[in-house]
Amino acid sequence: MRPTLEVADILRVYSESFTLVCNPLKYHRKVLSVLLKCRTQALGGHIERCSDCSFERIAYNSCRNRHCPKCQRANTDRWIDARKDSLPDCQYFHCVFTLPEVLNIFCLNYPEALYNILFQASKDTIETLGKDPGHLGARTGAISVLHTWGQNLQLHPHVHIIVPGGGVDTNGRWLNSRSNGRYLFPVHIMSRVFRGKFMQAFDTFMESLGMYITPELKKELYAKAWVVYAKRPFGGVDQVIEYLGRYTHKIAISNHRLKSIADGKVTFSYKDYRHGGSTKEMTLCAHEFLRRLCLHILPRGFRKIRHYGILASRNRQLLQGLTAKPPQTEGEPMVPIIPDKILRPTSNPEYHRCPCCQSGHMIRIRAFDANGPPMMRPQPELLTL
Repeated sequence: MRPTLEVADILRVYSESFTLVCNPLKYHRKVLSVLLKCRTQALGGHIERCSDCSFERIAYNSCRNRHCPKCQRANTDRWIDARKDSLPDCQYFHCVFTLPEVLNIFCLNYPEALYNILFQASKDTIETLGKDPGHLGARTGAISVLHTWGQNLQLHPHVHIIVPGGGVDTNGRWLNSRSNGRYLFPVHIMSRVFRGKFMQAFDTFMESLGMYITPELKKELYAKAWVVYAKRPFGGVDQVIEYLGRYTHKIAISNHRLKSIADGKVTFSYKDYRHGGSTKEMTLCAHEFLRRLCLHILPRGFRKIRHYGILASRNRQLLQGLTAKPPQTEGEPMVPIIPDKILRPTSNPEYHRCPCCQSGHMIRIRAFDANGPPMMRPQPELLTL
């Protein structure tokens, strides 16, 4: 069902006052302006007609911005279709690498550099443990997706990583995980390696700016284990692609989470993971809501989805003809973590079905430019069935 409220509704009412009061970055203002125009006459559109009952409707163009809550379904489907034939059919693990909250101030001031270090450190952690003969002894790979938000829209940088449960040895043969499919690598070891990799690169970056990490900050960063979370394994490549598709084009907040917009305040739902993932509601000033939304606008041209190792595009020939058999787990059988109800074909026939007669299909018969309806009503002979 379509949501009753949209982020565009908030921008339509409060974007001008937000710009005057909070003075966001020029690039952030541009992104918010694009989100406001999405699927409106400002971007143009086309006319569709049913092949059976001649029902007509106007469809406006999408902005296709990666921060837009209305444009991600199509982007997700395209990404899933592109991955279907590029991943080996094996077992996969889902890992999450999270930065400590004390580093948020550096992410705000140097987002591109800190997020690149996060990508690199998490990737190096997987590769280092994969090459270790005590853990795997093979070359592995990863697909990493950056998320910068928590459920309350505060800054919470972390990467979701999908890692195959094995790798390719020096002889080009596939090796399964030493754990026989129960886990990827020990989590406490992943946490320590990740912290060391990140701190080394972070120290180098600070020196390049003519600054240094204070002893107090360094002590705080090393005082506790960094959060690395590893979920239960997947059942196969089809499930991992569908599951990862939910993360690749996810944005800070969806329109379905918006509950009300009134009196200068915005109410939205969120999951409180500190209390068992229960659903609650939060109310923020509209300006504060938009400020938090801007925290998650990525730098221009920044790649939020990255492929590494044997899963990189340059290694597709390496994976061709490679047989990767899932390991035989002992004890409790491996249970797919994806319910069958969310597995669906990437093509959506409902999108093109006529909403009037429910039997015909909508066919595009004329397009028009921005800020203007079509110059003339399409003639019946223009419709090609």
